Amino acid sequence: MRSNVAKKQLESKTASSAASRPYRIEDQIGYLLRRAHQRASAIFQTGIGDPNITPTQYSSLAKLDEYTELSQNLLGRLVGMDKATMQGVVRRLKERGLVDSRPDPGDARRTLLSLTTEGQRLVNRLLLNGPAVSRETLKPLNAQEQKQLLDLLSRII
Repeated sequence: MRSNVAKKQLESKTASSAASRPYRIEDQIGYLLRRAHQRASAIFQTGIGDPNITPTQYSSLAKLDEYTELSQNLLGRLVGMDKATMQGVVRRLKERGLVDSRPDPGDARRTLLSLTTEGQRLVNRLLLNGPAVSRETLKPLNAQEQKQLLDLLSRII
């Protein structure tokens, strides 16, 4: 085990070399987006109104509410999820009795999804909380900064 003197020397050396390096992880876009996502997810979980709904499930329910019925493939594209992730999301929503599926009569390879009565009831309630979650997430920014952030993010996705 190192002595206290050796630990202090190592800490001093580490701090001085970090200060001289131009690259800091805390200044990188991936790091900042991940931290912002963590914050947004925590706010979502406490504010959306159902602790068992994830942001990806919420997005899926909202799109099914908007379009009434969608193929699983199209739903995945609309909410920006890959096929494997979408399959897991749909499976969990079906297990909770929130989504129904049926074969597409025009293409047996496709599955059509729609909200169940319970799913419709839940999404109606959750959609009322969505704007408050967004407001809380953006709260540290003024109105102009909020608009600018949303505009910039929409350009890089």
